[in-house]
Amino acid sequence: MSDMQFGSSKALSMGIELELQILNRRDGDLTHGAGDLIRILEGSGHPGDIKPEITESMIEISTGIHERYDTALAELRAIRDALVAAAEKLNLLVAGGGAHPFQRWNERQIFDKPRFKQISALYGYLAKQFTIFGQHVHIGCPDGDTAMYLTHAMSRYIPHFIALAASSPYHQGTDTSFDSSRLNAVYAFPLSGRAPVLDRWDDFVAYFEKMRAARVVESMKDFYWDIRPKPEYGTIEVRVFDTPLTVEKAAALAAYVQALSRRMLIERPIVVDDDLYLTYSYNRFQACRFGMDGLIIDPATREHVTIHQDIVATCEKLAVDAQELQSSAALDQVALWARERLNDARWMREQYAQTESLADLMWKQSQYFRTGA
Repeated sequence: MSDMQFGSSKALSMGIELELQILNRRDGDLTHGAGDLIRILEGSGHPGDIKPEITESMIEISTGIHERYDTALAELRAIRDALVAAAEKLNLLVAGGGAHPFQRWNERQIFDKPRFKQISALYGYLAKQFTIFGQHVHIGCPDGDTAMYLTHAMSRYIPHFIALAASSPYHQGTDTSFDSSRLNAVYAFPLSGRAPVLDRWDDFVAYFEKMRAARVVESMKDFYWDIRPKPEYGTIEVRVFDTPLTVEKAAALAAYVQALSRRMLIERPIVVDDDLYLTYSYNRFQACRFGMDGLIIDPATREHVTIHQDIVATCEKLAVDAQELQSSAALDQVALWARERLNDARWMREQYAQTESLADLMWKQSQYFRTGA
C-alpha cells in the first residue's frame, strides 16, 4: 500500500493517545526520564503502547482499537497503572495537564531518535518549546472520502474539544489568563492550523503530492493540523485536546468525539466549503482564552452562543448516538462539565489558590492522575 492509499478501518472505531509529563519528586519540575521508563517497561507485558516523545521529559501512551468507551477506559487505566508503577521504581512522578507550569524550555533534552533530531534541526528552539502535552483521538473511517468529510465536519466542534480539555493555564510560572495556553505553542509552527477545504480523498492526495514535490513535507506527520486524516491507520485524528488530568476524563472526551462522529456521518449536516471556516480562528481563540465561558459564532447561522451552552445543546442531540455506542455515562459526564462550566484549568487554579505553590500543584496533579479522583 502506498503511503497515501487510505487504509480502511471500521467506522467509528477509536483509539486514544496521551502525552504525559515526567516529574521529579523534589520540586515537581520536569525531568529527563523517558528513556529509563521505556527500558523498565520493555518486556513487562503492559497493554497498549508506551513510547518516547520529542523531549526526554515526555512520554506517550496509546490504546489499541476500541468500539466501546468502557473497554477504552479499562485499557487506559491498565496502561496508567503500569506506567505509574515503573515511575515509582525510578523515584519519578507522572502527571497529566497540557503544559508544565514552571519548566524552563532551554533545559529540555531532545530524545535521541532521528525524526526528533530532524525536527530540532529544522525548528530550532521551537522544538524544545514543544514540550507540551496533548490528547489525540482517532476515529475509524471506511474510506478516504468519509475521512475528508469528517475532518471538516468536526471542525465545527473544535471549541468544544479545547474548552472541555483545557489544562494549561500556567506558563513560565505565571497565570496566562488562558485556559489552554498549550495551543499557542502549536500555532507557532508553519504547518499548523487546519486542513485545506477539500472533500474528496483524490483531491487531497493531489494537494499532498504538490506539497511533497515542493519539499515542504515528507509525510502526513509534517502537518500539525487541528484535525488531520491518517491514511496509514484509516482514521481521522483530532489533536486539539490538552492532555486531561485523568485517564477517566480522556476516555469520556474520546467517547464524545465518537458520538459526534456518528451523528455527522448519519445526518451529514455540515456543508464543507470556505464559509465553514469563516469564524474558525475566532472561535478557537475564544475557547483557548476563556474555556467554557468563550463566546463562539456558528459559521452557518452566525448565531452567538457560549461554549458551555453549545456543548449542553449538542449533548442533548447526541443522546441516541451515545446509547447506540454504549457511552451514555460518558456523554452525561461531558454534559455535567458543561452545565457546571468545569474543566481542568479551573481545578488547577482552585488548587493553586490553596497554597500558591506551583510545585504543590504538580504534586497534586500527579496524585490526581494516579487515582482519577
